[in-house]
Amino acid sequence: MPTMMARLRTDCIERPLRICFELLGHFIGSHPWLFCITPLILSACLGSGFYLLKDRMSNNIEEQFTPVDGRAKLERKYIQETFPGTYSMFSPLRLSTDGNYATLIATSDRNILTVEALQDILHLDSRVKSMVVQFDNQEFEYVDVCAEVMGSCTSNDILGIIQYNANNIDTVNLTFPWHYSDFRSFALYLSLGSVTLCKESSVVERAKAIQLHYYLHEENKTKTDLWLESFIHLVSNASSASIQVSYSTSTSMQWEFEKSPASVVYLFSITYAIAITFSIISCWRLDNVRTKVWVAACGVLSTGLAVLSGFGVLLLLDQPFVMTVASCPFMILGIGLDDMFIMISCWQRTLVLNTVPDRLADTYRDAAVSISITSLTDALALFLGYNSPFGSVRSFCLYAGISVCFCYLYSITFLGACMALNGQREAENKHWFSCAKIPEDLPSSNCRASSICCVGGSYDRMTEKEETELMSHIFERFYGPFLAHKLVKACVFVIYACYLAVSIYGCFILKEGLDIKNLALDDSYIISYYNDQRQHFSEYSCYVMVAVKQPLLYWDEVERKHLHSCISKFESLNFVNSTFAWFLSFQRYANATNLNISSREAFQTHLRPFLELNPMFKQDINMTTDNEILASRFFIQTLNRTAVENMMTTLRKTAEDCPAVLLVFHPAFIYFDQYTVIMDNTVQTILVAVVVMLVVSLLLIPSPLCSLWVAFAICSVIVGVAGFMALWGVNLDSISMINLVMCIGFSVDFSAHISYSFVSSPKSDVNEKATDALARLGYPILQGALSTILGVMVLSTSGSYIFRTFFKIVFLVITFGLLHGLLFIPVFLTLFGACGKWCEGPI
Repeated sequence: MPTMMARLRTDCIERPLRICFELLGHFIGSHPWLFCITPLILSACLGSGFYLLKDRMSNNIEEQFTPVDGRAKLERKYIQETFPGTYSMFSPLRLSTDGNYATLIATSDRNILTVEALQDILHLDSRVKSMVVQFDNQEFEYVDVCAEVMGSCTSNDILGIIQYNANNIDTVNLTFPWHYSDFRSFALYLSLGSVTLCKESSVVERAKAIQLHYYLHEENKTKTDLWLESFIHLVSNASSASIQVSYSTSTSMQWEFEKSPASVVYLFSITYAIAITFSIISCWRLDNVRTKVWVAACGVLSTGLAVLSGFGVLLLLDQPFVMTVASCPFMILGIGLDDMFIMISCWQRTLVLNTVPDRLADTYRDAAVSISITSLTDALALFLGYNSPFGSVRSFCLYAGISVCFCYLYSITFLGACMALNGQREAENKHWFSCAKIPEDLPSSNCRASSICCVGGSYDRMTEKEETELMSHIFERFYGPFLAHKLVKACVFVIYACYLAVSIYGCFILKEGLDIKNLALDDSYIISYYNDQRQHFSEYSCYVMVAVKQPLLYWDEVERKHLHSCISKFESLNFVNSTFAWFLSFQRYANATNLNISSREAFQTHLRPFLELNPMFKQDINMTTDNEILASRFFIQTLNRTAVENMMTTLRKTAEDCPAVLLVFHPAFIYFDQYTVIMDNTVQTILVAVVVMLVVSLLLIPSPLCSLWVAFAICSVIVGVAGFMALWGVNLDSISMINLVMCIGFSVDFSAHISYSFVSSPKSDVNEKATDALARLGYPILQGALSTILGVMVLSTSGSYIFRTFFKIVFLVITFGLLHGLLFIPVFLTLFGACGKWCEGPI
């Protein structure tokens, strides 16, 4: 069976495609100015879309970094419709969103519960509440925008307990986690962090942190945003000798996230400067005629035009522009330069004495199919990634996919035309800089400097081709034969086995999920706040609301038992601490006052007075005008004893196992939903992409067996990238998923080039075919890899997690792709390519 498959010839598409490209190359070589100017005009027209960039920006974190159709979003809609809140009875516990607030954490290395520290905190609290803000030529303070409870602003429990007097701390016995005073209970664990209790007691001995919240109503967002900005400015220098202050607001993450694009703008200029410099240096020839300086510069320009056109056309079509798209130009630069190096390598193998159209035709015949394979696979991988449930991934894949298409279009038109114009200069033996005609050799009487600067145009008179470059010579004479040695092949297998073992181990320890703080820049003030939050307030997690979605007979003993059974199931979970429910409070109230609530009439009669005494519970009951309870909700306090994704899925599973129809929800579940889809969606996208890549390879590489090796290389590189990114501290999230999708396309490039060149080689022996393939494309592949790594290297200095992650994964992709293209695949092709005849393709 392998023999039959290996002997199959699949050049029915590849051969006519080569002919078509040959004709296209001849036509472009005959009319270079047409194909040089037209792309410039087209990209200028499409680039006008950048005027709309500001209007197309879409950096809403929830919109772009959470699943579009996440389950929690539907659950939130139900909560909002069934239990609408009220401004007059604000309750943070009952919020269906993150809310509108400012918060600060005051910490002390020793004890925050000292008179000195509390005086500083009370002074800061007073300054916050008395802060005057200007809006529409009017002044307002906290009291004008605060969230209210029965006509008063919400207060911070810890400050209320000491009656806003620091000296009272010596007379109050604080109990943790709950403090009871004046027939009220206070959740002190929300206010005090890193608490130490007195021995065998719940009385607080000391604490290291106090957290204060300032909740705002949401009637006028512009007004409250101004107050939040003033809050940030006020507390930014609030630390003192006794306390250190970290702070954040409900909009801080969004504001900080939107700063990220500006932080890398200067890196683009550095990147393109490095790319131009490297391209020119690597394409520089000592021959003043044959040097490819201008082609290299035009290759970089071509990628710039591709980005300008790709981004511009989508902006004109009203496509949202997400911040993650800002990494696209770095990727397109790598792809474009890789194509350029391949084309230059093929041009140098054409006959010097042929006409420019004939030389470009020969170049296209050898190079165009190869770059078509890589461009097609890159674009398809990205378009397949558009099926992602994350808006940020969709936007990136669409912008990158379209830009890859333009990059390919400009490579075979604009870059080809530039090569033809450069070829005309070479044909006339003109200097690369002065364009003055110069001799191939100067008389011996001239100085050495004149010989170096004023001569050029030599070529191999025997082969009528340009002289072989040093690096290509090394690949042909030394590296290729070195790989052909049996002992070296055995060592390559050992190296690959080690690589695969480490990669698989990394895949097993790969973590999932995006830590929300990673969306901010490293020097952002909210990083300190998140660190303090994690250090001092990590024991207790969130209060999860549980909605009873069906009418229940709360007075019926059987149905009450069913509901209590559900509560028991929740409380039996190791991460659930307690339950807070209106019907449990009502039951205790009835028992304390000797009320009978075992009948419908009695239940409804006594419920009204209870709700008047506890008006906050009214928000937990959806009741009709005739006192029928259609739905209600209660709350469970969770602890940080399990991963957040496990907590959410376990709570949902527990709710589904209850006899009553229940729904569990917390605003954080909107973000936790990423854990339920990220792995499955990534694996699904990769598998589909690999199949598509295999089909493309089968169609365009005239050897099924070698096409399978391309598919193998894709899988191998992806496993390596996934494994090593885990070892490098990168999680699988919507940001790294973008790069893994891109990895699918990049991983094709090197292996496809080598495999196609291996198949197209006229040699008969497999070792000679591999050596010939490396001699042809080894150096261009190395150039492309180095140019990409140098291009993204500057991102390693970025203060943004998003762009550093992009650098890490691209670095891994290029490194492992290069290893496969120049080490593993050539060796595997010689061993498993069976024999030269089986893999032999058209010459």
